Amino acid sequence: MVDRVAANVCGYALLAWMWIRVSMSYRTSFALLTLGQFLITGLDFVAILVMFSNVDALGGFSLTEIAFLYGGSALCLGLADLLLGNIERLGQRIRLGTVDQMMVRPLSLYVQVCADEFALRRLGRIAQGGLVFGWSIYALDLDWTAARVAMVPYLLVFGTVIFLAIFTIGAAVQFWTAESSELANAFTYGGSTLAQFPLTIYPTEAIKALTFVVPIAFVNWYPSLFILDKPDPLHLPTATQFAAPVAAALLSFVAAAVWRTGVRRYRSTGS
Repeated sequence: MVDRVAANVCGYALLAWMWIRVSMSYRTSFALLTLGQFLITGLDFVAILVMFSNVDALGGFSLTEIAFLYGGSALCLGLADLLLGNIERLGQRIRLGTVDQMMVRPLSLYVQVCADEFALRRLGRIAQGGLVFGWSIYALDLDWTAARVAMVPYLLVFGTVIFLAIFTIGAAVQFWTAESSELANAFTYGGSTLAQFPLTIYPTEAIKALTFVVPIAFVNWYPSLFILDKPDPLHLPTATQFAAPVAAALLSFVAAAVWRTGVRRYRSTGS
């Protein structure tokens, strides 16, 4: 088991490095694409700044507090998107028959799909989210206790794992539908957009759905409630603020089960 995991990690690293070398062969293009990602994703935060030119708070959160939510969500999504964002193209690969080629290679299909055409330019999204996140931490008027400091990497690690699981589930569904990447995007990119704002601006039913159905709230909302010392609108137990590992583990289990079922169900294109 350990040897298999190590082989898959090495295989992923080698495939990713190969695509990085390809992208660096055209350095001007790479730089422009990375800068483009930085600027395009930055427009979302510009819209927030414009909004706060007319209001002092949104849902009980100040600009710096929303910047913290925004940066945390953007970083988690950016890291997940970098690691396996290309998995959403599985439906296209199924239609073209390239999945058949991958399945006969001595490396996990999952690893190959995730690492194929590894796009280092997505660092632009990560850099933009990290810049806003870093500024918010600097600007927040908080007593940065050891617990609050420890909660920051906790938020980033488990938030990223949750998005990785959602990416995987969205891709695995394409074994049945052949093309549903836009549906998956509604839960990944759409979920990240929802998480960039305080959930207090949404109806209670939406907050419950984002907590118990698609656990986007555990990406940054509940850890942020602890860090920012904010009340929970659902009045759930305080332990909920530390339940991101549970949500990430359960969602990862579901993602692994759906992926394995999809692979077993796959019967080739016939071409």
